[in-house]
Amino acid sequence: MTQVTRVLVNRQAISESRLETATLRALADGEVLIKTGQFALTANNVTYAFAGDQIGYWNFFPADGDQWGIVPVWGFAEVVESRNSELAAGETFWGFLPMASHVVMQPERIRAGGFVDGALHRKPLPVIYNDYVRTTNDPPALAAFSDQRSLLFPLLTTSYLIGDYLQDNDCFAADQVIIGSASSKTGFGTAHYVRSLVSRPVARIGLTSSGNVDFVQSLDLCDQVLAYGDVTTLDPAVPSVFVDMSGDTNLRAAIHNHFGDALKASIGVGATHWDAPRNPEPLPGPEPSFFFAPSQIVKRNAEWGDGVLMRKAQEANVAFVAQLKDRLTISHQQGGDAVNSAYQTMANGTTPPSQGLILAF
Repeated sequence: MTQVTRVLVNRQAISESRLETATLRALADGEVLIKTGQFALTANNVTYAFAGDQIGYWNFFPADGDQWGIVPVWGFAEVVESRNSELAAGETFWGFLPMASHVVMQPERIRAGGFVDGALHRKPLPVIYNDYVRTTNDPPALAAFSDQRSLLFPLLTTSYLIGDYLQDNDCFAADQVIIGSASSKTGFGTAHYVRSLVSRPVARIGLTSSGNVDFVQSLDLCDQVLAYGDVTTLDPAVPSVFVDMSGDTNLRAAIHNHFGDALKASIGVGATHWDAPRNPEPLPGPEPSFFFAPSQIVKRNAEWGDGVLMRKAQEANVAFVAQLKDRLTISHQQGGDAVNSAYQTMANGTTPPSQGLILAF
């Protein structure tokens, strides 16, 4: 029997986590045992925990009971035991994994490029998260960025989809896009893809904490970078879109109250400030909405054909990551205690934005 080490996160207090060792059940026919390899940990994973009940992230890799959950991560994995005739031990894949050393999967729709985990509990969940890509024959341009693939590609793909969504809606007739938590990878990625995808000139305003202003400015992706407290220095008459990675409702309220009807759309994406006070009171301007990336993928698949949008995003990400290569420091850490400690540091918001974490059990 295989021993699994996993990080369990308190679903009601997501900065609290603990290590647990358990015994996995024997494989059934058609199943495979996956060993988690190197994976990335970012603020996006904390967002998965924060939105775990609303969006269903706790359901991908269920833990026993309702108090503790397993946060998903993006990374590489290897089949170490197989009772599936179409997959052999030693094959490697990339995709959505638990913050755990091992997991049992039930592959279906197996093809040359990968498979889909067809476990019953995952069938209602978006297929983009259930699809595993075979890495054996990765093109050299992709293989050269293995760390960045886990660290940046999922976040930059979301950024690309936001840029495509804004272009798809003519940027809601706005003249500027205000990005909350512009120091986050999804935040500065959004600034980049607003510039490259939106077909008319739109100013990009990055908002961040005062301590991260210099970092965001150094990326040279925003036309203007402001600390959160300076948002009221912006001209309130300029038609604007707010794209928010912070999840800070006080910031959202400040934006809505400052711009009023000049705010054309208010789009929530992440929750880097997950511990900020919740403020449910009505706001002037548009009703805030949540950007759900799979919905834009479904729309574009229907319009352009299956996979076209994601191929465009991957090609764009490879090019963008090449630009970012010297802007981020990647730190490798290994072992269950290191993974647990890194998660707690990330959840407490003290990981520098210029640092990327690649972890392994």
